[in-house]
Amino acid sequence: MNLILASSSPRRRELLTALGLTFTIIKPEIDESLHPSEAPLDYVQRLSCEKAAAVVRMLDTPAAVLAADTVVILAADTMGVAHDGALLGKPADAAEAQVMLRRLRARPHLVCTSVTLAAVSAQGTREICELTQTVVHMRDYSDAEINAYIATGDPFDKAGGYAIQHEGFRPVARIDGCYPNVVGLPVCAVKRGLAALGWQGITFVAQGCDCTPYKQPPQP
Repeated sequence: MNLILASSSPRRRELLTALGLTFTIIKPEIDESLHPSEAPLDYVQRLSCEKAAAVVRMLDTPAAVLAADTVVILAADTMGVAHDGALLGKPADAAEAQVMLRRLRARPHLVCTSVTLAAVSAQGTREICELTQTVVHMRDYSDAEINAYIATGDPFDKAGGYAIQHEGFRPVARIDGCYPNVVGLPVCAVKRGLAALGWQGITFVAQGCDCTPYKQPPQP
């Protein structure tokens, strides 16, 4: 059975490749609009399921489809973390990126990724879904650092307008939870899903996160 990644994200490609898996890429075209009164966690889970379903409809041979969607949730309370806060998407321009990064500065937020695996065979389609959540605590970076980071062009294809792994900006002070989840794909959840499908080469997997932990970089 072939593995299909329903994403064009370079971060997800890299994380999946690190598992030693061979896969092809099909980017689904779906409407990613937020429904009225839709909760953030319902939204991210719906999108990952719809992405997987869109690719499944294209198939005429057995395959496994891996789809994922990641959201950044910022609580209204500057000191808190909540599941029903503001969704921060990908900034459309420099001004929007600057606003996002200022809002995130020196406070925690939640990064949630929904992973959907759909295995298509002659017997039908089997679907496995898992939601991974990581609390991210941002450091107190300066406006000058924000502007320098935006000038690199890096924020514009990332939810929340930042990359935890960016060596120049290094915006994160610490995290509570899965590090690859913040990058864009919780590898631990992917392994659990593949193991549940009986994927060759994926045997023992932990019930919690066994991904490489995040090491706080030296402050610039």
